[in-house]
Amino acid sequence: RDLHSFPTRRSSDLTAAGDRQSLAIGMAGLVTFQTMKAHRREASRLADELVQLLGAIGDPTLTVALPYAAMVAKHETAEMADILRFAQLVIDLAEGDPAKGSLIFESPLTVATTMRGFARWCLGIAGWKDDFDQAITTAFANMTDPGTLGGVMWFTYVPAIPYGVLVADATALRDTAEFLAIAEQSGDDLAFDLAQGVHGLALAYQEGAARERGFELLAKVRERAANNLFAMTNLPIADMHIAREKARAGDTADAVELARSVVDDLFNDGGSIWTALATSVLVEALLQRGGEGDLDEAQNAIDQLASAPTDPGFVLHEITLLRLRALLAHARGEKSAYRDYRDRYRAMA
Repeated sequence: RDLHSFPTRRSSDLTAAGDRQSLAIGMAGLVTFQTMKAHRREASRLADELVQLLGAIGDPTLTVALPYAAMVAKHETAEMADILRFAQLVIDLAEGDPAKGSLIFESPLTVATTMRGFARWCLGIAGWKDDFDQAITTAFANMTDPGTLGGVMWFTYVPAIPYGVLVADATALRDTAEFLAIAEQSGDDLAFDLAQGVHGLALAYQEGAARERGFELLAKVRERAANNLFAMTNLPIADMHIAREKARAGDTADAVELARSVVDDLFNDGGSIWTALATSVLVEALLQRGGEGDLDEAQNAIDQLASAPTDPGFVLHEITLLRLRALLAHARGEKSAYRDYRDRYRAMA
């Protein structure tokens, strides 16, 4: 069905039915719908309701099966403490059984392990790479469900590569290419969209023909999202990389305009996991152009990111701000400030 036709009844309208298990399943779908439509704040609020409902129901199997929708919603709003809590809940209740709660995914435990790794690196907590390695190994060795593999691959690589947490190296290229081949054979449109996105992203950090192919795949993903056939939350991911590529090619005017639009949209929506990256792309383009008022606009963009509310311990904004302040100080010729920000950035990295 077209996403616009999805029912949007509130949980309070449905409780009279008395079937809280069915209500929870329906709410998981509604959370997913709101996330895919980039209604980030509404999806986050519904995610809280879903997890609270699961706690009230008290069915461990259902609680393992459904929180992934809530974690995806919280990923978009960068509420990492909630993701960490939800993921650990699933991991604990699964008790090592990869098939427990396989209502939607073949292995909720494997996907939850990925989400814990993602939350851990955003919060600067050790163990994130072990989570990723474990989830990827398990997914490729045992999974026949492209949805489980899609969740693992997307949340391992898509946030981590642009933020520099993981490098788009030979391992990333091999993993994402294998996922794309599996998705092509599966006939699963969602898995195929995810696979094009994650492999396209990895290729976009290469050089030459591979890089060109990466941007071709990202363009396809963007078109699908813009036409309401894939999650609209992927639009800023594609646009940020397109803006950065424009700056790389010397088209700083278009790069600044596109990056500025993405930053404005994300902040007007209350912020996102992508806010720091979008700000980075904008500041880098402004500093590269270096025209009248560009350094001041870069400063304003940095200050806006610094004022954004985040979870305690959310190092993603902190490290981004150190890097951007170092770049701006260098552009202004402030050597002492540059060295200070640079050294603090390196230490945190």
